[in-house]
Amino acid sequence: MTKVKILLAEDEASLGMIVKESLETRGFIVFHAINGEEALDLYQKVNPVILVLDVMMPLKDGFTLAKEIRLENKNIPIIFLTAKSQTSDVLEGFNHGGNDYLKKPFSMEELIVRINSLLNRIELASNLEEIIIGDYLFNYTKQTLIYLKETVQLTHREAQLLFHLQQKKNEVLDRTFILNKLWGNDDFFNARSMDVFISKLRKKLKSDSNIQIINVRGFGYKLIC
Repeated sequence: MTKVKILLAEDEASLGMIVKESLETRGFIVFHAINGEEALDLYQKVNPVILVLDVMMPLKDGFTLAKEIRLENKNIPIIFLTAKSQTSDVLEGFNHGGNDYLKKPFSMEELIVRINSLLNRIELASNLEEIIIGDYLFNYTKQTLIYLKETVQLTHREAQLLFHLQQKKNEVLDRTFILNKLWGNDDFFNARSMDVFISKLRKKLKSDSNIQIINVRGFGYKLIC
């Protein structure tokens, strides 16, 4: 079985070593960078499968690094590690292409669970074909929506959310379920983040007036098509 390569960017040497060694005992291959510039160089050399990026790093911060990597790779999973906990910080992380956001201090077990969750989604996505949603053609793997001849690019999180809404089309997608599955827990900050992503999806699906994403108060969301 091929081992999964992880790029870890963490400027705290002791924490970086602990995370690296812990992941390697679980069978991962870990490349550790201590700043954003070194991380970008390693990314281009080793072709990792998943990125674990500290936000506050010298030379190049995690958000800037993720933004640059997203210009050439829209699909690689990115987990941000940070001591920041404000809603605006979490949303900034997702807006810069993050797929998950882990607040320090964190347990290694939680990090490993989140890494495996993202890897499982990669495997799922590799088996998905294009899906018809109203007048749109949705490609989960490429993270695109095609309407007539216009292609709209989705973020990884938008594609995940739309996929699960489509799987429950015309039924209620349970709010707690999707928060736990995609965000890791259903706390207030993650709930606010999901509301933002729902609004973004509504805008990207607005060309077909027969498509709606409605809020079923107290239960979740429903994709009507």
